Amino acid sequence: MARQLSIEDGNLSGSIITSRDRKYSDIDLLFENKPSGDIYVKEDAAAVKQSVKNIISTNLYEKPFNMDYGTDITGELFDLADPLTKDNIKDEIALSIAKYEPRAAILDIYCNANPDAHTLYVQVTFRVKSTGKIITLDTTVARLR
Repeated sequence: MARQLSIEDGNLSGSIITSRDRKYSDIDLLFENKPSGDIYVKEDAAAVKQSVKNIISTNLYEKPFNMDYGTDITGELFDLADPLTKDNIKDEIALSIAKYEPRAAILDIYCNANPDAHTLYVQVTFRVKSTGKIITLDTTVARLR
């Protein structure tokens, strides 16, 4: 089978590269200024980690025009701390991250409830798809008074 190239391709030697290395970048949500006046930028794994944390800490119906964004785990703080509730929390986190963060592949989700203090400790382990780097995010969800 002959390889056909158009005139615009010229004399291509070697293989044709069809993919490129993508670099993820998001603005830093702390909005701190650099000395130059610009805003800091999070890149690669830090950008994905910030996005996953934002998904976990956002309540349903909190984001205008995208009422399905986030999780409803703060509502679970008032339920009984039983294995079924923990499974519901894990499923909800996994579904939200799979839906709204395509750059992350979930490896493990661990949650531990402290019903007396109305807090929930969540640990999410995921792999950044572009780099293969494994990240662990630890966060605590607490009831506001």
